[in-house]
Amino acid sequence: MDRFMNHEGLARDRRFKRANTRNQLLQSLPDDVDTIVRIFEQIAPKIRERIAGTALEPVFDDLGPGFQFLTASGGRQSKEERSNLQMRLQLHGIFVGELQALEAAGRTVWDFPNSPWEFRMNMARQCWDEARHIQIFEKLIDHVDGEVGEFPESTFLFETSCHDDPVLRVTGVNRCLEGLACDVFRSLIDYGKNVGDDIIAQAVDFVLADELTHVRFGSEWVKAFTADDPERASRAKEFQRATDRAFSFGGQRELARQDRLEAGFTEEELDEIERGDSEGPKRETLIRAAEILRDRHRALLRGETVEALPEPAS
Repeated sequence: MDRFMNHEGLARDRRFKRANTRNQLLQSLPDDVDTIVRIFEQIAPKIRERIAGTALEPVFDDLGPGFQFLTASGGRQSKEERSNLQMRLQLHGIFVGELQALEAAGRTVWDFPNSPWEFRMNMARQCWDEARHIQIFEKLIDHVDGEVGEFPESTFLFETSCHDDPVLRVTGVNRCLEGLACDVFRSLIDYGKNVGDDIIAQAVDFVLADELTHVRFGSEWVKAFTADDPERASRAKEFQRATDRAFSFGGQRELARQDRLEAGFTEEELDEIERGDSEGPKRETLIRAAEILRDRHRALLRGETVEALPEPAS
């Protein structure tokens, strides 16, 4: 079996539609409504192709290429309200994320045969946890009347995090992605409690307890692997900054600071993540652009003429 598997080698059954796209567009967008509208109208055919045959196809047909800013679950979520589509989309995204987390932890056991025994045992323990999480979120998808495979899967998590250096591997997977999971899961727990959905609140609370352990694995092993190598420690810090920026959503996520502190983050690290989240377009800018994209898209469907947006001044 090959070591250091490419993300394209991840196997799925025929229920899944793979969306081979990197999640870097949002990072590169300016905080300017007209520019965002212009870019998304240009790439609209590619977006439509990527979601064809999934539950997002009719959403695109109704709202246009900016639909994700109106309906997607990646940003800061209300603790009181989510539509059924938002909930299904979010739980499905977490489900495939857990699949990739299992694959990443399993690959770590295999990819680094000369690493310390305790390290490989920690990664094997994480595999066990992730397999249980997959089962939990599959049941939660059913709980909200969703279906596995109804939304496209991106392999961006696996692709971004599975580095060939064990230090960077646990930095990307355990500290960055599992840290992000802490934020998302705390928000889901709060949502479940606020709307009286004890199944979601309790199930996700159980998963969060495991995620804290996984982040702690990363925090402890980064320190162990770099204890006598300041240059390697510096590379790990920079890789963490870059990976956190890749999952920054324009200030739309809310850090679960207490959970992250318990898992080994420092206040300084959390402050730095929040500063990185402030880069890119604001949530309000994205929503306004999506509203304009929706109105222009619907006008075109009615056969109306839509004026081209002016090009930016050079």
